[in-house]
Amino acid sequence: MTDQKYILDGHTPVPVDLMTWALWFQNENRIVAKTEVRPGIVVSTVFIGIDHSFGHGKPLLFETMVFSDYGGDDEVRYSTWDEAVAGHVATVAKLEGQLSAATSEPSSDRA
Repeated sequence: MTDQKYILDGHTPVPVDLMTWALWFQNENRIVAKTEVRPGIVVSTVFIGIDHSFGHGKPLLFETMVFSDYGGDDEVRYSTWDEAVAGHVATVAKLEGQLSAATSEPSSDRA
């Protein structure tokens, strides 16, 4: 089913009916991790509770997004809590590497 709803039992997604899902989402903390990489750049990983696999493979229930004042926002989805945590860490590391490389590159402006 492509529109299946899920809630978390600990860190484990459990399929539920629409009413149970809606009530759970009103009160539960869905944040897996949130990291401010630099001012204006935040990596956020959350449990979205709706299968975004669209019927292709395992349910995709967690999402990492990069929010940036500078554009270039990214999005990655995962099936499990552990995958989401690992993806969050990898996304933060990737951004930190890109930002470090960008700030250490010599300026191409010549006077």
